[in-house]
Amino acid sequence: MTGRTVVGTSSWADIGFIEDWYPADLPASERLPWYAEHFEAVEVNSTWYALPTDRSVTRWVAQTPDDFTFDVKLHRLLSRHSGRIDSLPPDMRDEAEFASRGRVRLTPRLEAALAERTLEGVAPLVEAGKLGALVLQLSPSFEPRKHVLAELDALVDRLAPHPVAIEFRHRAWVRGEQLERTLGHLEAIGAAFVCVDAPRGRQVTLLPPIDAVTSPRLAYFRAHGRNAEGWARGKSVAERFGWVYSDSELEEIRGRVKDLAEQASTVRVMFNNNRGADAPHAAERFRELTGQAQPA
Repeated sequence: MTGRTVVGTSSWADIGFIEDWYPADLPASERLPWYAEHFEAVEVNSTWYALPTDRSVTRWVAQTPDDFTFDVKLHRLLSRHSGRIDSLPPDMRDEAEFASRGRVRLTPRLEAALAERTLEGVAPLVEAGKLGALVLQLSPSFEPRKHVLAELDALVDRLAPHPVAIEFRHRAWVRGEQLERTLGHLEAIGAAFVCVDAPRGRQVTLLPPIDAVTSPRLAYFRAHGRNAEGWARGKSVAERFGWVYSDSELEEIRGRVKDLAEQASTVRVMFNNNRGADAPHAAERFRELTGQAQPA
């Protein structure tokens, strides 16, 4: 098997893109179409903060070519991050339950409602054949001493048959004997393990370069850059994730992605080294090194 490799970036509307990559006189309404002239996929970051709406998603469909695809990040509450009441749509707020400091508690009922609303929001992508994957970027607080992997089963099941890619942000899930259990569980529920390129370090949020395919239809790779000091001390996205990948580093990633493509029908590679235009430049260069042509 030699799977198709799809390359894009995490967001098309990052402030750094706007300032350093798009033409200076390009109207905001034309950024996505311009982006789609350069890449064939994108990871949507805005849906982590607020549920996707039919109106916005329909516009995305209309502004992109037929073969362009979107990976949609799931809402922060589904990802087990804390969230305030205003992160929910107004009509879902009255029945919300609260934990400490006014944070919303993710109950089974709320999880089901958020999953249903997410599917309603991405329906135009599904109908147009433009949904790549749903991305669950778990909170670092989701770790083996406090949680079990089975807590994710109901959500993955509710989102079926759409592919779900799960990124762990606590390295205990991939350490020692736990790694085999983690990968086995994802395989059992049909979810894709998100492989990462990240800084090397001892922080629990820094995962090692483990490449695994737990779903034959999808492998997922996120390149976060290698800014170890920024990851540890940075307060903004640019400070934490800013990184200019060298050709040798991109070649290393290319080898990892090639191995994934031998096991999965599609490999989605998203560059998240977001500072200025670092991500689109890295994605463009990566595609050159892999011999991929720019979208027609």
